[in-house]
Amino acid sequence: MNNQGFTTTILHGDRRRGTEFGATHAPIHPSVAFGYETANDLVRVFQGDAPGYVYGRQHNPTVTALEAKVTAMEDGTATVCFATGMAAIAAMLWALLKRGDHVVVSSFVFGNTNSLFTTLSELGCDVTFVDATAAANVEAALRPETRMVFVETIANPRTQIADLEGIGRLCTPRNIVYVVDNTMTSPALFRPRTVGAGLVINALTKYIGGHGNALGGAITATGLYDWAKYPHIHASYKKGDSRTWGLTPIRKKGLRDAGGTLAANAAHAIAVGAETLVLRMERTCSNALAVARFLAAHPKVGKVHHPGLPGHAQHARAARLFKGYGGLFAFELAAGVGCFELLDALKVVILSSNLGDTRTLALPAAHTIFFEMGAERRASMGIADSLIRVSIGIEDEADLIEDFAQALEACKSPGKT
Repeated sequence: MNNQGFTTTILHGDRRRGTEFGATHAPIHPSVAFGYETANDLVRVFQGDAPGYVYGRQHNPTVTALEAKVTAMEDGTATVCFATGMAAIAAMLWALLKRGDHVVVSSFVFGNTNSLFTTLSELGCDVTFVDATAAANVEAALRPETRMVFVETIANPRTQIADLEGIGRLCTPRNIVYVVDNTMTSPALFRPRTVGAGLVINALTKYIGGHGNALGGAITATGLYDWAKYPHIHASYKKGDSRTWGLTPIRKKGLRDAGGTLAANAAHAIAVGAETLVLRMERTCSNALAVARFLAAHPKVGKVHHPGLPGHAQHARAARLFKGYGGLFAFELAAGVGCFELLDALKVVILSSNLGDTRTLALPAAHTIFFEMGAERRASMGIADSLIRVSIGIEDEADLIEDFAQALEACKSPGKT
């Protein structure tokens, strides 16, 4: 980014890069095909020797504008966007790993991400899940064939926070690609490049887009990893600065070949949503902490898992690394209080599986997004049957607290029938 603030840079980025008629937003380009005056011009673009567009499945001017915006947000060197966050992660694994490689992954990654890495292990890449809240656990799992370490900033739903700094110090001297999923914090609260990450994942559907109206995902290269040292980069992709080589197979093999393309309309919606990211995150973080404190003091609530609470195991780490504690937390009810009863009594909060929306959303985690894992795996992740995940929005704080208060009041007291 330039020397101006985060929001100023994002608001004026399109215009400063150049738009038709002085438009303040980059326009939507729905075209799939792009024509050239000569065959030589077309060939040069195809072979990567000239800038341009060849086919909508690979890239599009509207998506390019969003990629530039995300790159600025993460203070990176380049970004590739995808149809969803999961498409981005899958494309990265598909493009960069081969049979016999080894990956170390946080035990607390989101359920779908966990499922994806399990599938990867079935295809010949060895995957080790570890408690990444301590870098020593990651170090103990490393092998000569370890190519990548993958963690999230804040785990969904129990909010465990990986030892982001310690893991970075392990990966850099060993030439291991350090991948940090920044979805739960967003670049408004944290930039993974500050802890040595080489690649950053963002599910654009969540906080960056922020309005629950468009799916998207992104991979950003921070420029900290020298891809000249990575063994799986095809010779034809080794053009220009070696710090950018890693994104070329991700775009070619991961995006072009697998086809997880972000549509122009979705890219535009996400780009516009991103302009208010900091404003939304400030309100969301404030609301989340207020609601978490209210719940923590309520007799019908057993535990609240929120990084902003002093009792959280990684509270000090979160306070040191992040500009805010995020908008997602989870809580468990006291024995005898039913989570379905509580959820059904909510009036403002929406029962939904999304997160990072402007609206507050909640769901019973064990029965929905982590159901496929089974009871044993859920228990190892600390996901109790009564755990309720909450993604706080930007509603008025008092209205949210009142909604949880009346819902708890409607629930039977522990021990009563």
